[in-house]
Amino acid sequence: LARPGDSYGVLPRPCRALVLLNPQSGAGRALEDFQAVVQPMLAEADIATTVFVTERPHHAHEKVRDEDLSQWDTLVVMAGDGLLYEVVNGLMERPDWEDTMKKPLCILPGGSGNALAASINYYAGNDHVAKKKLLTNCTFILCKGLHTQMDLVSLSTASGKRLFSFLGFGWGFISDVDIDSEKYRRLGNARFTLGTLQCLAKLRVYQGRLSYLPAVPEPGASPAPREPPVPVTNGQAGHIVPPVGMEAPGALPSDSLLVPLSQPVPAHWTVVPEEEFVTVYAIYQSHLGTNLLMAPAAQLHDGCIHLFYLKAGISRVALLKLFLAMARGTHLDLNCPHLRYVPVRAFRLEPRAATGIMTLDGEALACEPVQG
Repeated sequence: LARPGDSYGVLPRPCRALVLLNPQSGAGRALEDFQAVVQPMLAEADIATTVFVTERPHHAHEKVRDEDLSQWDTLVVMAGDGLLYEVVNGLMERPDWEDTMKKPLCILPGGSGNALAASINYYAGNDHVAKKKLLTNCTFILCKGLHTQMDLVSLSTASGKRLFSFLGFGWGFISDVDIDSEKYRRLGNARFTLGTLQCLAKLRVYQGRLSYLPAVPEPGASPAPREPPVPVTNGQAGHIVPPVGMEAPGALPSDSLLVPLSQPVPAHWTVVPEEEFVTVYAIYQSHLGTNLLMAPAAQLHDGCIHLFYLKAGISRVALLKLFLAMARGTHLDLNCPHLRYVPVRAFRLEPRAATGIMTLDGEALACEPVQG
């Protein structure tokens, strides 16, 4: 599904792929699914594979951070979104990250949460599918070898972490469901349904301040300044940052839209008047899970963060209705007065207390002020 302005590359033939596979992900069937479904298709497409089976958390992170990757044309992740998150952050820690990040990455759904795979399947114009059919569709995309760009979001935390994310950042109800349902991994995607019902039973409210830079200026907002703010680099501000393209070799890109977390947000940002939320979710792809079409307007690289927040006061019934509608992507049509959606270019969330779990691409983070 080519869009104007998209540029596509094609994998070479024959092609060499490094497959990073987590045998524990999802219901624990990734390895047998790879051998039964994926390998025969790749062999036919002249894609030779080296399979690296991870044995512990951060194993893939270390491999892609430290290893010479020049012998492979593409890196393929056969797992859930968590393993791709490890790979992306491992690559961004390399001194040659700028070149290495040009290497095509492919996701094959092997986890219980396969949001990016479902999103790519959706962007490709395919029917909504799950499980083996989704795996077949994604493998077929890899066999065709067409690749294009994808947005990454740079996230900084109050404790000085700099993280890179391809899917979404969450706090509150949705993150609780994600982490609380870990214990039901063996159920595959059904774990999220069960987790949702459990979290509905003990619905909580989270207090904090949410601010954002709207993608389209909102009526009555102060105009953007002519002078760009001091960019934040690696959580440090105050040193002069050279213009783009002149950074020191190997330096990470500067967060040109952000000011340090210790300073108030710029005047042209919007500060949400409410400070009590059920959930805040900043998503950059269409799907939050195989059955959750959260941001139907999202594209793979639209330069946009799709920010959703749910204000306190919503009833359990209304919340359940929203989640059921999200399976088809019709939750915004319900015109729920508690749900707000705004496309943004940057956001900041400052929790009032360190309560609740934050998640980044489905992985748990300590609860603290954060901006992206």
